[in-house]
Amino acid sequence: MIRTKTIVILGLAALAAGCAATSRSAPTAAEARPVKELRPGILEGYLPLGGAPSSLAIVPPPPTAGSTAQARDDEAAKAAVAQIGGPRWKQAAEDAVLKFPEAAGTFSCAIGAPVSKTETPRLYMLLHRTLTDVGFSTYPTKTKYQRPRPFMVNGAPTCSPGDEPDLRKDGSYPSGHSAIGWGWALILAEAAPDRAAEILARGRAFGQSRVACNVHWLSDTEEGRVMAAATVARLHADATFEADLAAARSEIAAARAKGLAPSRDCAKEAAQLAGQ
Repeated sequence: MIRTKTIVILGLAALAAGCAATSRSAPTAAEARPVKELRPGILEGYLPLGGAPSSLAIVPPPPTAGSTAQARDDEAAKAAVAQIGGPRWKQAAEDAVLKFPEAAGTFSCAIGAPVSKTETPRLYMLLHRTLTDVGFSTYPTKTKYQRPRPFMVNGAPTCSPGDEPDLRKDGSYPSGHSAIGWGWALILAEAAPDRAAEILARGRAFGQSRVACNVHWLSDTEEGRVMAAATVARLHADATFEADLAAARSEIAAARAKGLAPSRDCAKEAAQLAGQ
């Protein structure tokens, strides 16, 4: 059991490659103790290790060579390689970053409010902790199958070359990045329901960035979304998660009432997502 936990923690560290150490967050009113760091920059989730639904029990094995499903993945990867260096590629490089505080602003434009430790501390904590919960959920299947990533097969570059040594050792299926992005989208759609369509569209695009980056197959991203939905459903049984979600909802409303601007360049993001 200890070895399994170590593999998962190391795997999530690879998922958040380049993650810088952050100061330990102070406990919120809804928590009985401070939130621990599992590794520098990776906070303890709301769920205990192994507490998320097991991906092995939910998602099927990855597509096999010569299958229709693999042919579909190959076509998507080919289309992504054709866009290398373009606007969508540049957005994929930005979406590859999972370290905090940078990653906190991923959905800022979608929710129409800033996301930071100063302006929205409970929302910031909610995103930081659920990264761990949702990311961990993919690892039983990642570890079992160790599916090679597209760049390892087609030899084309990725949008995050500095991550490649770690990615080569980290199974492609299902996509942890895509799971995290979709998990955040589901959570934020509850925190800002009036912006649900924009938030969910951004969550889907975040997963698609992994295909655009040439580091994940299309099916990796799709099954990542399945694991996100399963994990978020489980999180709703956790009282601290529910308290932070309610607080995040209030913080978003307050930030909007103050007229605070999103923490990202929304025009640039929209243009890059559209491939312009």
